[in-house]
Amino acid sequence: MDRSSFEKPVTILTGLGTPTRIESAAEAYALLADWPRASRTAAHDIAAKACRAAMDGEIDTETARATFVAFARRNDLLAPQTSSTVAGGTVIDWATRSQRLNAPA
Repeated sequence: MDRSSFEKPVTILTGLGTPTRIESAAEAYALLADWPRASRTAAHDIAAKACRAAMDGEIDTETARATFVAFARRNDLLAPQTSSTVAGGTVIDWATRSQRLNAPA
């Protein structure tokens, strides 16, 4: 495992809502580097610097992950955590479905 790999990947929605797993500070940094300059904010700059620092071994990778998650949340990029996408693009919330199926009638 790369030293900049996240303990848990961050799933974001890209393009037309395609789920994309970001598994390391390097992948997060690449996404941030491609972010349109006109849309860059302080949250973007902090996340980019943190990811770069994690890649260089200057800060903990999970600290960089947290800044990337904050950036993704602020930009409405985070994919729902308790959902899975199935064939046809239908999103199923497995936790809620399980609760409904196991609820007393």
